[in-house]
Amino acid sequence: MNDLNKDDAMVDAQVKAINADMRKRVRNQVSRMIWVTFQMEGIHRYPDAATDAGLSTGDQYDVSFLAHPHRHMFHFKVGIQVWHNNRDIEFIQFKRWLANLYKDVLQLNFKSCEMLCDDLYEQIATRYPNRKIEITVSEDGENGATLTYNYPPY
Repeated sequence: MNDLNKDDAMVDAQVKAINADMRKRVRNQVSRMIWVTFQMEGIHRYPDAATDAGLSTGDQYDVSFLAHPHRHMFHFKVGIQVWHNNRDIEFIQFKRWLANLYKDVLQLNFKSCEMLCDDLYEQIATRYPNRKIEITVSEDGENGATLTYNYPPY
């Protein structure tokens, strides 16, 4: 092997070592999140829809009907930061706990999807503090909101 080929081989080995080191550092610094989904039936209403001129328009954009109680299947997707790859938070247990919270703690009343996210965040962050949490709530899997609660908050 001539000197040029030896130099190329040495550079190749160095590049491979640098790449392996970079992959290791990236893997060690990865942001890990798990997520679960569940759905619950709910009835809510938006009282302002009947009186707000921007909502009760009397034309094709009129949504004043939202002032009356109406049913939805609320779809939830909840992501939470985990610290390692081996079931830091077990999916099925987390999902069951969340579904039970909905029945016992969260109330729909006049709440929007964003408000439901905030309510759920308070419950999750109390049990699992100091973690990034992302919550999506939709009405019938069609329209909804996603709120991301970053930790630390800056």
